[in-house]
Amino acid sequence: MFELKNATMIYDMDKEEKAYAMNRINLTFPDKGLVGIIGPSGSGKSTMMYTMSTLKRLTEGDILYNGESLSGISEKRRQELRRYELGFVFERHYLVSYMTALENAILAASCPVNEAKAKAEKILVDIGLKKSEFNKTPAQLSGGLRQRVAIARAMMNDPKVLFADEPTASLDHENAFLVMDRLKEYSKDRLVVVITHDHSIIKDADTVIEVWDGSISNVTTKGGQA
Repeated sequence: MFELKNATMIYDMDKEEKAYAMNRINLTFPDKGLVGIIGPSGSGKSTMMYTMSTLKRLTEGDILYNGESLSGISEKRRQELRRYELGFVFERHYLVSYMTALENAILAASCPVNEAKAKAEKILVDIGLKKSEFNKTPAQLSGGLRQRVAIARAMMNDPKVLFADEPTASLDHENAFLVMDRLKEYSKDRLVVVITHDHSIIKDADTVIEVWDGSISNVTTKGGQA
């Protein structure tokens, strides 16, 4: 699915001492499963996600997505990938305050409205919302429910890859594990990449990638070290 080849991201390029967010990383991701990328703040884990998801460009090296180089693709192609093949969940839910849960879920849907509503209703129920909560605005929902609406929105176009950057950081443990259970379920047929600093929420991950100072310090799979 993804292959990183000497992937490098340098900040402060004009300074004598450069800051490496990613330092010549070589790594291959599976086509499906739950992959956790863990490390302390500033380790480069979020930068890895942003470059894989085309939100940022590498300074050096390349990232291949299904054999396609992401370094030289056009902005139009980047937008196509983000709309149809990649989904995003962030620490903050970024829901539209005046829209209902259902309206937020279908906001970026690529199918007709009636079809999108039916699909969103099923996803929202599957993810733990009651039908009585569909017409509530974000302010009327708990933090855990708001994050679940954000996940439903990310799943609406059936992305092949779902990126989640600290998706549980603002949730209590009970809600955090409920969110991770849903992401784990989605990863049975697709790739889910979770960025976190919390080992406990990726205890069921198929692969755990540990990042330190812009480099990979360890990769562990369910069968042992990679």
